[in-house]
Amino acid sequence: MRLWTVHPQYLDAKGLTAAWREALLAQKVLSGATAGYRFHPQLIRFRSHPQPLQAVGAFLASLADEAKHRDYRFDKTKILYPSIAEEIEETEEQLIFEWAHLLQKLQKRAPILHRRHYEIIKPESHPLFRIVPGEIRKWEKR
Repeated sequence: MRLWTVHPQYLDAKGLTAAWREALLAQKVLSGATAGYRFHPQLIRFRSHPQPLQAVGAFLASLADEAKHRDYRFDKTKILYPSIAEEIEETEEQLIFEWAHLLQKLQKRAPILHRRHYEIIKPESHPLFRIVPGEIRKWEKR
């Protein structure tokens, strides 16, 4: 499961679709609708939000907006709480770490997109996140 800190505009079609599916799974976990993945590290920052379901809903809504921009059809009715949520603080080093990880994926899966983005040092973040100084998160798999 990867709930990207980077803005969905940078994801290739496969990445955007996977992010949508994984965020829907995160929503199920946070709502208690499934027993699996309850302790997945990617959920830590959503669980620490004062309104976890609203936070994952805002995350999903931004993915759906990006999909609509690309003429994809993501079913927004699957979002339990598609409203705006209070931002989640995320660290600059976490954003940079994920960016490098995404660039590696794009190099293999979507070389044209990789060439378009590889010179970006610090990408925009997903609208749910407010970037603050700090290190890569301890929960991150390296």
